[in-house]
Order: sequence, then structure tokens, then C-alpha cells
Amino acid sequence: MGYIITGRLSSVAFIAALLFIGFTSFAQENKGFNRADTLRGSNGPGRSWWDLLHYDITVEPDYPTQTIKGISIMRIRLLDDVGSTEAQVDLQMPMQMDSVFVDNKLVKMSRDGNAWFIQFPGGKKNQQHIIQCHYSGKPRRAVKAPWDGGWVWTNDPAGNPWMTVACQGLGASVWYPCKDYQADEPDQGAILRMIVPDTLMAVGNGRLIGEISGKTGKKMYSWQVTNPINNYNIVPYIGKYAHFHESYDGEKGKLDMDYWVLPVNLEKAKKQMADAPRMMKAFEHWFGPYPFYADGFKIVEAPHLGMEHQSAIAYGNKYKNGYLGTDLSSTGWGLKWDFIIIHESGHEWFANNITTKDIADMWVHEGFTNYSETLFTDYYYGKEAGNDYVIGTRQLIANDIPIVGIYGVHQEGSGDMYYKAGNMIHMIRQLIGDDETFRKILREMNQRFYHQTVNGSDVESFLEKESGIKLVKIFDQYLRTIQVPNLEYKWKKKKLWYRWTNAVDGFDMPLPIIINSDSSNKTWVYPGTNWKKKKVKGLDPGSMIKADRNFYITLKKID
Repeated sequence: MGYIITGRLSSVAFIAALLFIGFTSFAQENKGFNRADTLRGSNGPGRSWWDLLHYDITVEPDYPTQTIKGISIMRIRLLDDVGSTEAQVDLQMPMQMDSVFVDNKLVKMSRDGNAWFIQFPGGKKNQQHIIQCHYSGKPRRAVKAPWDGGWVWTNDPAGNPWMTVACQGLGASVWYPCKDYQADEPDQGAILRMIVPDTLMAVGNGRLIGEISGKTGKKMYSWQVTNPINNYNIVPYIGKYAHFHESYDGEKGKLDMDYWVLPVNLEKAKKQMADAPRMMKAFEHWFGPYPFYADGFKIVEAPHLGMEHQSAIAYGNKYKNGYLGTDLSSTGWGLKWDFIIIHESGHEWFANNITTKDIADMWVHEGFTNYSETLFTDYYYGKEAGNDYVIGTRQLIANDIPIVGIYGVHQEGSGDMYYKAGNMIHMIRQLIGDDETFRKILREMNQRFYHQTVNGSDVESFLEKESGIKLVKIFDQYLRTIQVPNLEYKWKKKKLWYRWTNAVDGFDMPLPIIINSDSSNKTWVYPGTNWKKKKVKGLDPGSMIKADRNFYITLKKID
């Protein structure tokens, strides 16, 4: 797909086009897949027999040469008895694997594109082993982070070196050796050790567990995450940082909330970050407790717009409300809060707590997180404000390709995984018809799939079961086609006749309709793809109907 920009666009539409370039251009490249795609996106023979337990990553960047070197230590558990075989470890070109040790013994390795195959000596089921990878090179440089990802080398306004990584979609193997497969997170967390000039600070995910000063003007900072974490969420932030802290009284007790920002922005940050505890209050209400109390919550200023790095949200929204000062909904509500603080923090529940096994199901991450913006607005400004917001974002829906991508080859679907999927969730909320039930379902979802990787089908089945509503055809319609369902209607023999067109076979979503713009004359209809009829109060041959605005459909009267 891709946003094809023709003629004049509104500023919101133009920003939306830029926002999705990274997703849509990638989704368009689905004309054919090769071995590299399968190695990247599937649980192949080099991955399927071992489970990742823990990372211990050391990285030392060299700012003048834009190179890095380091060690990535993976503790693994065998899922079955295994003879001598090859283990797949991913490290993208042009990075180099210098040597690999298994249980402290040097082993042979070979490269196949971005995959490295390590000679593994074998072992018994449930045995634990250590794979230690020494690596170096000049990692891919991000051209336009976070969309065109890689390592970011830049300077802050004072001229100090400023470095980080943004690699969602591209993959963590762009900068360190890993099992770059979203379905296998390190069950016992990760440690990230960064060796940097002692004039700089290095911030990572989780909590600071050590600082060691060297004799050559270097310092090593070690940060630890105790919870499972996505590969792409393990990220270094290196620069000249100022820090402030607050404690939040949350559903699980005291939560540490920390902020690392450029010194020049410290006072602005103290004001703008007031949205963070507001976010936490709203999201714990809707989704349940913040999923990573043990690792704390922090926001770290980054030289790019933002990313959902677990327990260390990247922030680059220039201390403005909205999306860089723009309301993506064009309703005004999006200027009441900072888009990056709210959206990227919403991912702590949807992407970081609940993670999809395959990026083809990224709608689970982005659709629910997009809808978290609506629920935040609802919580502070009222239900109609939230409705205004989500409906306003429909202007950004492209209906270019299906939202669900192609499985097993690391292929996302449409950028509509944001706003179209968010509107689909909004419609499911209307069908449930009770916000306390809806809230209970969202909270139960985060508890049921707590710290797990799931398939999109798991989430679909969960929502259908917990809501007690048939949702299969709704998911098929909005996730797997680009068709917007159309309700055709006509008046015949003093009855309303109606049916769904432009819809999947058997599409049967109920719909509230209003007769002659009289909000008191509202009734539910239950269309299928064949004509149905209903006697409606206030009906006459000239009557017009409109659909409840909370439903993303089209409507057509026919003779």
C-alpha cells in the first residue's frame, strides 16, 4: 500500500501519511517471499527446539566511527532431547559475529544473510545452556527513526553525543545477536550493560543495578528488567541527561515513575510529564494494574518521535500536546493531552504485556493502543468526547490492504491497524452496550494473557467468549477485507427492508438506527446479507434513517 499523496492534503492527513510510511511501505512488499523472509518470520528448525530464558547484553558504542561492539549472552532451555544440530541466531548485515561460545566452548558458525547458524552440541530436555556471541560492526543507521529504524547517532542542542536505537519491525538483530522472533521472549528478563564516556549517562529498561567506572574515561551502566520483554524493546539511551522522580499510588502499591530528559528541557518536562500519572490512573482503571511494577515506569527523551520501549518509553514529542502539536482526530480533544505519552504508554498493556507471536497480528498492539487514546479522553472529558475522538480519526483510514498481514514471513498488514482497528473495537464496545462489562473484559484480557505471547485468533476468541456476542464475521470484515459494510434499506408496504452489502458472506452485525434524525426514535436492526424487514414506529414512505455514528459503515437508500 502506501499513502499516495495527490493534490492538497490537510495537515492531519499529511502527518498521517508520514506516520504510516514505515508500516505501509513494508506491507506493500508482499509480491513474493524468499528463504530470508521465512528464516526471519517463522519458528523454523533452528529455533523451534529451544526456549529463550534470559539476555545479558553488553554494548560499547564508538560515537566518532559510528560503530559498536559487544557481547550478547543468551541463557536457553531445551524443549526436547536434541542431538548435535544448528541453532539460529539473528544478526543483521552489516554487523559481524566475531565468535560464538556454547557453554564456554568455541563453536563453528556460518552465515545465511541476516541469520547465523551456530553449531550446537546437543543436550537433554529442560537442560539449560549458555550461548555467548561476540559481535561488532557499523549497525544500520536510522534514516527517519522510528519508522526507518536502526541506530541513531546525533547531537543534543548543546552539542553532546546523543545515541539510541529504534528497531520495531526492523528487528533487534539490527544491533545485537538475538533470537529475533516475537513469539519467544526471555522469560526471566534481561540485563543491558552500556559502556560509554564518563561524561554521558546511559539509561536502559528496568532498574539501574550497577555503575562501574573505568580507567580510560569510560563508565559502564547496567540496567535490569525482571519481566519478559520483546526483543525490540531492549534499547539503550545514551546522552547528557537530567533526572526527576515521583511515586504513584497504583493498584499494586507504590510505582516508581522516573523521567530522563535533556537538561535544557527539564522545566518543560516537569510540566508536560504531568500527563504520565494521569495516564496511569486512566489506564489502570480501564485495563488493570500496570504490568511491570517490578521494573518501574519511566519516560526517556529521545532524538526521535517515540516508541513503546517497555518500562522506558521513548519520548520526542517536543513537549507539545497532540501529535507534535496537531490533533489527529481534528476534533480538538486530541490537543488536551500529549499523544506520545498516552499512546506509547498504552502499549505497556497492549504490545508489551500482551504480545502477538507474529507481526501479521499487530492490530492487537496498535488497535487497542489506538483505542486507549479514546478511553483516556473518555475518562477525563466524558463519553461523548471519547466518541468524538475515535470517530474523528476515521479520516485517517486508507482501506488499502487488509489489516491482518501474512503469517510466517514477518509481514505486517495495513497501517489501518491503528484507526480502523480502533474503530472496530469501539463498535464492539457499542454491541456490548455496558461500559462496566466492557471494562471488565479489558481488565480480564490483560490478566488472562499477562506477560504472554498470543495469536490474534486467541484475542478474537477471548472477546467473543467474554462478550457473549458473535464477533467472527465482524473480525473477518474489518481485519481481513478492505470493504466498508454498506446498509441498504428501502421502504415497502409500511415496513423497513434492509440488508448488508459490500460485506463478507454471513456478515450479521446488529446496528442501531435513528428515524428522521429523531434521537428518541432509535431502534436496533439485525441485518444479514439477505433482505430482512421490520415494522418501525414513525415510519412513512418519505422517512430517512441514519446509523448510530459510533458504527463505521456506509448507508444507502434504494428505490
